[in-house]
Amino acid sequence: MSALEECPCGRGEPYAACCGRFHAGDPAPTAELLMRSRYSAFVVGDVPYLRRTWHPRTRPRRVLLDPDQRWTRLDVLALAGGGLLDREGSVEFRAHSSSGVLHEHSRFVRENGAWLYLDGVLTS
Repeated sequence: MSALEECPCGRGEPYAACCGRFHAGDPAPTAELLMRSRYSAFVVGDVPYLRRTWHPRTRPRRVLLDPDQRWTRLDVLALAGGGLLDREGSVEFRAHSSSGVLHEHSRFVRENGAWLYLDGVLTS
């Protein structure tokens, strides 16, 4: 993905100024921005970022991406906590892809100043 292309997370900013900076190593300051950056990592195929931002307690041994799946849009539906001073947060979102819609309530925790994806519950 070009640094000047619009970021896949839907915030309307260039990739480099949005999720690209998190993929490059800057910590996401909120749970929402971590969730958006993880969505963008799925879009661009950044498996190391997905592993790095997944809580070690719940992280799978391997993260495999389906090369045929194309992510097309992210809709953030609700936020709870996850702010600059919080230690926990949740984000409800819908991620649209070539194979359908993934609707999830994700939980995040902040440890040592970094937000991590803990787990999620899929809804229909």
